[in-house]
Amino acid sequence: MAGESRKWMILVATIWIQAFTGTNFDFSAYSSNLKSVLGISQVQLNYLATASDLGKIFGWSSGLALLYLPLWSVLILAASMGFIGYGFQWLLLQNLISLPHYIVFLLCLLSGCSICWFNTVCFVLCNQNFPTNRALALSLAISFNGLSPAIYNLAAKSISSQESSVYLILNALLPLIVSFAALVPILRQPPVQTLPQGQDAVRRDNFIFISLNILAVFTGLYLLLLNSVTAFSSTARIIFGGALFLLVLPLCIPGIVYARNWSLKNVTASFRLQGSGYNPVDVDDHELHKELLIGQDEYYKNSMNGTMKSKVTVKNRLLVLGEEHPARVLVSRLDFWLYYVAYFCGGTIGLVYSNNLGQISQSLGFASKTTELLTLYSSCSFFGRLLSASPDFLREKLHFARTGWLVIALLPTPIAFFLLTASSSERALEAGTALIGLSSGFIFAAAASVTSELFGPNSMGVNHNILITNIPIGSLAYGLLAAVVYDSNVKSSGLTIMEVVDGVSICMGRQCYLQTFFWWGVISLLGLSSSSLLFLRTKPAYDRFEKNMILTTDSAYRNLLFP
Repeated sequence: MAGESRKWMILVATIWIQAFTGTNFDFSAYSSNLKSVLGISQVQLNYLATASDLGKIFGWSSGLALLYLPLWSVLILAASMGFIGYGFQWLLLQNLISLPHYIVFLLCLLSGCSICWFNTVCFVLCNQNFPTNRALALSLAISFNGLSPAIYNLAAKSISSQESSVYLILNALLPLIVSFAALVPILRQPPVQTLPQGQDAVRRDNFIFISLNILAVFTGLYLLLLNSVTAFSSTARIIFGGALFLLVLPLCIPGIVYARNWSLKNVTASFRLQGSGYNPVDVDDHELHKELLIGQDEYYKNSMNGTMKSKVTVKNRLLVLGEEHPARVLVSRLDFWLYYVAYFCGGTIGLVYSNNLGQISQSLGFASKTTELLTLYSSCSFFGRLLSASPDFLREKLHFARTGWLVIALLPTPIAFFLLTASSSERALEAGTALIGLSSGFIFAAAASVTSELFGPNSMGVNHNILITNIPIGSLAYGLLAAVVYDSNVKSSGLTIMEVVDGVSICMGRQCYLQTFFWWGVISLLGLSSSSLLFLRTKPAYDRFEKNMILTTDSAYRNLLFP
């Protein structure tokens, strides 16, 4: 029981870490101020946004650190990197120090690397403590990363500061504080072999996960709906306190479930008839069940033999889920590159959109709505991440390959970009932002589970870091496209209105991002096509896995009935 309770404390600790370490999402809140202080162009500002994402290229360093250092020290190192990276940027915006552009680039790189280290720690904790419910644990924990902008927006308003630089000092301090708070359950982490893996434990875990997801939905709605009524700092403090309470509340749910199960077990035992020989299974039914189940066991053996034969004869096609893929094998797989392109043209393009949201809203005349749009994007990203767990909850009623869900998740992105191309109204901007946040959030959360299923759970740490190298590449390419279009319209006198703020030219008008939205929409269609091909190629593997799981479950049921 102690090990059971501790693993849920660890899950809550990963939720806290994820909720306060999505610091790259609020870049748009202070990017215009950073651009003004440094006196740089939009292209140079894009390099700073790319630097934060470029830190993910060094994600492998966190795995290397875990080979030589305890997990708690890697967590503290991650918090320290973020403290230094964001802390010096805050000093710069406060005019306390002066830094050249390339030093700020390195600081952004360091803070971006810290986020990747945090994610690796959370992935390892979920994998170690929830081997049978890995996908549910990962999707739940990663979901809260999407709430970071909403939480930081409340925290900034609570301080009653109109300066955008307050986001930087919060980015530096809050992850450090949360990391020290998370050390208590991490240092008391139970040995993996002591955790029960029986069917009863799995069912109980599923019930707890459903309860935690319901609470997470309520938390997301709370932040989404109440963020818009925080005009005064006193109101913001109350709402921020409520958000902190909702983040602590998950600690109580496992205890309530365990207490309920204990009471039901003892109440049932007290009513049990002593010496009762009643057998609820009819003898004829007993023999019929035995005959059917033995037949299914034979079918299971035959299907496994068929799987092995087809695995030998079919080349470059993924036929078995969970097969370990070393890095050299991974990069030779066509399925991996289809997956890479789908992520590159889907989730990554949504992240670049959020990085440019400050300039997008400013160019369309909605600069005062930037924080609200960031909150909308992050909240929808949060709900998208929660929805990534739907394949696991619906498995018994609806079997559908996780790569198929990926296709559905990518569909809103091109719709959103073509909507933004067609209209520049405030409603279109809000709808497009919501759709992009929902789509990219699902992809970010589902990616860890998809990588684990397609290319092996034990190799996920390395393979997932290879996958997310597309993020800095996409951030540079897509951001550069947007920046070039933006700066070219600043120089144009016929298409847009140009303003000068603190000596920096600002592009105003629909044309600032019109071409960008169109090309981003076309690129996202490419990602949708790639994910569709991936689904068609991996569907047989998912079908075979589901069939074998049913047969294995029936075999276990037979052993239970006929020991």
